[in-house]
Amino acid sequence: MSELKKIGLGLIGFGIFFTFLGALLFFDRGLLALGNIFWLSGVAILLGWQSTWKIFTNRANYKGSVCFLLGLFFIFVRWPVVGIIFEIYGCIALFGGFWPSVKVFLYQIPVFGWIIQYPIMVSSFDALYLQVTFATFYFCKG
Repeated sequence: MSELKKIGLGLIGFGIFFTFLGALLFFDRGLLALGNIFWLSGVAILLGWQSTWKIFTNRANYKGSVCFLLGLFFIFVRWPVVGIIFEIYGCIALFGGFWPSVKVFLYQIPVFGWIIQYPIMVSSFDALYLQVTFATFYFCKG
């Protein structure tokens, strides 16, 4: 793995951490905004600027892109709960197709991977993926 990809993964990790911390501390606007900036820059560095631009501007991903950016806007104008709801939906709509790759990556994490490989956890993750995929395609027909 190249150094640039390691930096991208680190920024994504910091983004998730600050977003989680902001939600934990009663939707602190500053931490949520910082988490979004870290996460978005980490995705851009990990995938590359052109690939990130293509994901966000792809015609099939417009609804996810608009929801994610609208959520970012709501966080900046001090409506963090509404912003987080929009961002979660936007992330699911944008990156839902990456779930099989993410699942394989999660299985390789030493302790966490062992826990989620139990049959009950595997079926739970697969059921969650199917529900989210169905809801995204059902409500995003267009």
